[in-house]
Amino acid sequence: MNRLDGADWSAIHEELDAYGCARTPQLLTPDECRSISGLYDDVERFRSTIDMARYRFGSGQYRYFSRPFPDLIGQLRTALYPRLLPIARDWAAKLRKPAPWPDTLEEWLGMCHEAGQTKPTPILLRYRAEDWNALHRDLYGDLVFPLQVVIGLDEPGVDHTGGEFLMVEQRPRAQSRGTALQLEQGQGLIFTTSDRPVQSARGWSAAPMRHGVSTVRSGIRHTLGLVFHDAA
Repeated sequence: MNRLDGADWSAIHEELDAYGCARTPQLLTPDECRSISGLYDDVERFRSTIDMARYRFGSGQYRYFSRPFPDLIGQLRTALYPRLLPIARDWAAKLRKPAPWPDTLEEWLGMCHEAGQTKPTPILLRYRAEDWNALHRDLYGDLVFPLQVVIGLDEPGVDHTGGEFLMVEQRPRAQSRGTALQLEQGQGLIFTTSDRPVQSARGWSAAPMRHGVSTVRSGIRHTLGLVFHDAA
């Protein structure tokens, strides 16, 4: 996918190392963003709908896509995986953890399915005024890919206000550190699924991280979430 070639992947790697998240250049055009967000009410495209208030996840709603995915979503997920793979393997080496991820997404998802993780995980999220998402991790099973991507589908300040993407890092023997980012329309944010490696005098350790969304003040906010492991 040519649109990924313009990104400075070395700089993205460095930013992920430092903060556990990193913005990408525009991954989707405004027309593509509107096309994807417009799918939300086509319920037959989705395997399930989650009401966040019901499960005390926050307030708002999201839907998991069914297979087959819209072409653009499947293409993005497949193209992003090999770009993220070297970062995932680097982090695993620093933390002296297994790096079970093969060279292609197809092979990796095959491993997930063999382990009983067969439910697709691309997500379309919709937040209205006063909606928010509690801090959490998207693990879904024993097999986990350590990075995921969220893409903004609406224009901040025009379609909605508020709704910043939040990350909180639990630092060793210290107060937690928070990061708040506003996603521009079509822009991606790569972030850690569970933790990032942090260096100290004793070597590398895993700093746990969680993500969420601040309260939407007005309008409607849609995002596309790409998780690279399937769910049990």
